[in-house]
Amino acid sequence: MSRFEAELTQGDGGNDWTIANSWSEQQVLGALPTTDVLVCSSMSPAMVAAAARLRLVHVTGAGFDKIPLASLAPRTRVANTFHHGEPIAEHVIMTALMLSRRVIPVDREMRAGTWRTVANDPAVPFHVSLRGQTLGLLGFGGIGQEVARLAAGLGMRVRAVRHNPAGAVPADLTLDWVGGLDELPELLGSSDVVVVTLPLSDATRGVINAEALGQMRPTAILINVARGPLVDEDALVEALDDKRIAGAGLDVWWGAPNATGAAPSAVARFAGFDTVVLTPHYSGHAERTFQLRAADIAANVDNLAHGRPLARVVH
Repeated sequence: MSRFEAELTQGDGGNDWTIANSWSEQQVLGALPTTDVLVCSSMSPAMVAAAARLRLVHVTGAGFDKIPLASLAPRTRVANTFHHGEPIAEHVIMTALMLSRRVIPVDREMRAGTWRTVANDPAVPFHVSLRGQTLGLLGFGGIGQEVARLAAGLGMRVRAVRHNPAGAVPADLTLDWVGGLDELPELLGSSDVVVVTLPLSDATRGVINAEALGQMRPTAILINVARGPLVDEDALVEALDDKRIAGAGLDVWWGAPNATGAAPSAVARFAGFDTVVLTPHYSGHAERTFQLRAADIAANVDNLAHGRPLARVVH
């Protein structure tokens, strides 16, 4: 978010901003005692302890599971921002197309000078068209709805499970079926592409476990753009290794990169599969997304400075 300093500081409140290196907790800790608003994606216990006058934590995206809400002072509010639904939905469809057309192994063969197609090698499988297939959504919030729009445009049937199956569906969307989270087996057993968009909570952690993976079709693919711990890491490795599912797209991970930019250790466990698309939690990283988020944050900081109601308060 620091690359959008101009957008962040465009407010009318005459606010004094400190742009700290997010990898350097010491630099952040040095600024916190006199900070009213902290813009971040996570907070450590040391940061909470140092934030003596903090009034607002504004996370840089939608998720706030890395903010220790129970440890914050009663006066401290937490707000979030969105604008990531469209680029994440595009990423989901890209991943589904890559896996259904075997892009990773085919690209590797071409770079090695090998030309293999169904026209010259009967061992080469035909790729699968997404048209007519069923896409199953775990979660039907902003991201799920954008995925549904793109999938419908490709001629896919769309099904979903959500916390409130009786909730409203946007007028421009038609779902083949909607169920509650307790009906997950029905969704998994009937979907060719399973997309995880649920928020992470104690209730949803590990929702895609060995049992759930066993309920998927052997030709199905799993795409996770929500949070890594929603999926059981060990169970997914085993399901891929045993070819009990056809592939996976992982944009979110178990663990986090360190200050050197080294990938989480979990990445190495999946790197050997040419049926897995690996990306570094970047599905929503469109420039426009960050510009709009920065504008949201700047407006909320001004709201706080002028005593106006805050937008998108989650705590």
